[in-house]
Amino acid sequence: MTDPVIVRTLDDSTAHVFDTLPDPLRMREKHRRTLFRADWKRVALRDGRVVARAAWWGRPEDAEPLLINWFDVAEGEEEAGAELLRGAPWQVGELELDLPTGWHDDPVRRTAAETGFAAARKAGFELLVERYNYRWTPGCGLPERPGRLVFTPEPDDRVFFDALCGINSVTLDAHARRALEQGGVEQAAQEEMDVFHWMPSPREWWQVARTPDGTPVGIHIPARNPAGPCVGFIGVLPEQRGHGYAYDLLVECTHFLVEHGADFIAAATDQGNTPMAAHFAKAGYPVVRERVNFCSTR
Repeated sequence: MTDPVIVRTLDDSTAHVFDTLPDPLRMREKHRRTLFRADWKRVALRDGRVVARAAWWGRPEDAEPLLINWFDVAEGEEEAGAELLRGAPWQVGELELDLPTGWHDDPVRRTAAETGFAAARKAGFELLVERYNYRWTPGCGLPERPGRLVFTPEPDDRVFFDALCGINSVTLDAHARRALEQGGVEQAAQEEMDVFHWMPSPREWWQVARTPDGTPVGIHIPARNPAGPCVGFIGVLPEQRGHGYAYDLLVECTHFLVEHGADFIAAATDQGNTPMAAHFAKAGYPVVRERVNFCSTR
């Protein structure tokens, strides 16, 4: 008879147990620089063997984790994985997994990913969106500035909030659309603003883009998250779309971060946002991972 599942929250003395599960999704490679607290890691064991594991993540100063960004489950152990998540002492709104590119087409990786997805669904999470993760480095080449727009800092948060209300009123971004459904354009804008303020990069970096005659076009947020430099946000006002301005904003964001010492730049966009994905490709940003976001239904 198979032994029951035992779920354990780890600590510094047992943290090594986390690494005993096979890793077909190369999660260890993805998180080689991620700082996880040992006591925010949990494993499910059957017959003394790890059959599921999860790591919750937050900044060092956070009292509670912000999300789950490592979760994998042995084949056939979906219920163990679900139990691992359901019984956790921390309730987070999102489960975020960065998978190898092309995982859909690799039978081993697809099986591993879908096993984890099934466990997540059993635990009360639903698929929100699949995204592309990018990582620009100097070897990719620095794209030339188109020179069509004027970029300036703006100290007034209300200017960015109002711009976000317009940008998110017509959007392909799944997170923004979910916020729109829940609370309208103001909730979507406030959620973006909260993320911008959460980032440790200077507030002075935020910029507004205008045409030479002063007509507002959009905003871009060069940023740093806890892992390093990143494209925090690119957004074009609905009335200014159709001119390819998102590319101009992305290029300016790239130059800005390089001028402030970045030797790599991370970025992401929804796979369904094909115009933005095309701009990243044109600017020389290679896809390095594919992100899958689940949101909690509890």
